Amino acid sequence: MASLDGFIFKVAEEPWEIEAVHALNYKTFVEEIPQHEPNRRRKLADRFHEENTYIVCVDRERRVLAGMIAFRDKRPFSLDAKLANLDTYLPDGRSLCEIRLLAVEEEYRYTRITQGLIAQLVQHAIDCGHDLAVISGTVRQIKLYQYLGFVPFGPLVGSDDAQYQPMYLTLEAYQDLKKRSRSFARDTPELANDDTMLFNFLPGPVDYAKQVAEVYRNRPCSHRGEGFMKDFQKVRGLLCGLVNARQVEIMMGPGTLANDAVAGQLSLLGRKGLVLVSGEFGRRLVKNANGAKLFFHTLEIPEGQTFDRGRIERELDAHPDIGWVWGTHCETSTGVLNDLGTYKQVCAGRGLKLCMDCISSIGTVPVDLDGVYLATGTSGKGLASISGLGLVFHNHDIQPAPDDLPCALDLGLYQQQAGIPFTIQSNLVYALLAALQSHDWTRRYGDIRLWSKSIRRKLAEINAPILAPDACAMPSVVTIVLPPVHSSVAIGDRLKEHGVLVSYRSNYLMERNWIQACMMGAEHKPAEKFVRLLKKELAR
Repeated sequence: MASLDGFIFKVAEEPWEIEAVHALNYKTFVEEIPQHEPNRRRKLADRFHEENTYIVCVDRERRVLAGMIAFRDKRPFSLDAKLANLDTYLPDGRSLCEIRLLAVEEEYRYTRITQGLIAQLVQHAIDCGHDLAVISGTVRQIKLYQYLGFVPFGPLVGSDDAQYQPMYLTLEAYQDLKKRSRSFARDTPELANDDTMLFNFLPGPVDYAKQVAEVYRNRPCSHRGEGFMKDFQKVRGLLCGLVNARQVEIMMGPGTLANDAVAGQLSLLGRKGLVLVSGEFGRRLVKNANGAKLFFHTLEIPEGQTFDRGRIERELDAHPDIGWVWGTHCETSTGVLNDLGTYKQVCAGRGLKLCMDCISSIGTVPVDLDGVYLATGTSGKGLASISGLGLVFHNHDIQPAPDDLPCALDLGLYQQQAGIPFTIQSNLVYALLAALQSHDWTRRYGDIRLWSKSIRRKLAEINAPILAPDACAMPSVVTIVLPPVHSSVAIGDRLKEHGVLVSYRSNYLMERNWIQACMMGAEHKPAEKFVRLLKKELAR
């Protein structure tokens, strides 16, 4: 028996537990997955019931069954009847058992229950002397099974309405999962002994694809090598193609460094500018501009709103000396997406140079930088790679300015030397290349839009106030304004303890009692668990 967060994992022994197993079996494999015929009792006893050992998860407080899984080690397995010559698909020299009937009540899904059931069953299998388990996993949950270490094999089995993928799990693969989970949780001590999959809704660091992690672990190579130079140019080409820009410079550093480089270029123009401020990251542009000793006006609007054309036009009319405009595409702090098209039209009509902070928008929504003077991005966030590379896109040639700019911020030096005037970490570049090549961007944008609609609907159902209205919402960022009776830090800490990582520790978030959920990583993480836990916190 084991316990976790109010749940007990055990072998089913009590009569009510067995009855609950039959009820959940019916609900899952008759009503949800149409594998068996309905009956009036609404209970389904498995055909191997007498040979099954049921591992169950019990909600200790409510004393109800939350989930179940069945263990069986008597041949022939159910999979033997579905797949001829089963053993030919499996590693040699193993002691086999079978996992069946994995099911979790709907209200408990997207929690650690599935992992807890698997962990308890694995320990039971070890105790029985087995080191490999086979399962027919529903195709609806292939990603989850693969995350847990299961290896697909053979053709699909079952009917058109209930398709299953044969898979196996070795003891070594499961132990490797535990190691990887602990490694991912090193920076979150509360989760260091937790073997669950984390739900990462942070704006950074983000989850990235397996191939990104693999190339990042490779041995570094010289940034002057012929092969690296060729691949570096490939990265630049893919980046420019993604956002419709002519050129991009890649710098070692965060997005803030990229914005400092933009400020440096603006300092060479000798013109006053206009900085648009609608949140924390607009205010950071003000700091970038002040650091470069720029002369500029500031137009600020309330947080949670977007700039409209009329307001910008009136400000420009009041200050005809303005020669450039700088703002954020996605104001990450508020979850507002400003209209880039409007910005471009206004600036083009007046002959102004437009600069944009696109750090949180590139890779999460379509971005068209045609007509933009300078724009910034980063390797982390929406591009779903490893943080550490700042990006500056431009559509004009830039000349070096060694007498006016620090070397590391002089974009002209980057262009003059094919993008690599100084040392650049090859692993970060190859990780970014892998990320760029791993996405179908149209599909990714669509997935993020669907996630946005889903989480905003679910948050509305629990009366969680969202700062940005639907009309100007950034799909990948949701900022929640907590009522004063609740603490954003306390709620963020408790969510973290349950494996849900949201943004809440930044000073501007703590000052305003806000929390944020973001969808910027490579994997689509459903919001059900986050919303369920938040609902519980708001009811305290």
